[in-house]
Amino acid sequence: MMRIGELAQASAVSRDTLRFYEQRGLIAAQRSANGYRDYPPDVVQLVQYIKTAQRLGFTLGEIGNSVATIWQSPDPDTAVTQLLQDKLKLIETRMAELGALREELQQRLGQQCPLNPQS
Repeated sequence: MMRIGELAQASAVSRDTLRFYEQRGLIAAQRSANGYRDYPPDVVQLVQYIKTAQRLGFTLGEIGNSVATIWQSPDPDTAVTQLLQDKLKLIETRMAELGALREELQQRLGQQCPLNPQS
């Protein structure tokens, strides 16, 4: 078992981040008789997964919804691949929407303001 400081150092995140993850239900600690948080060693890998997923654009809500499935999956590689494919489709859709918005904004450049009373 690891104390919160050891986990923070091993996973390169702050104690506050670990407490926040615990409040969100992303990680779990066992409480010792004196109230200290004790974490199993495999939580380091889980925290690193959470940080990587955040860096890839996943929200903590999305991570929370998927982490149990991946953690318990007999084939975690396939589960992660599916998550990444789903996220990629979402990003591509959003990029297309942003591209259309960009075009519309460019077309409106130089046009008179519709609120201008002289129009």
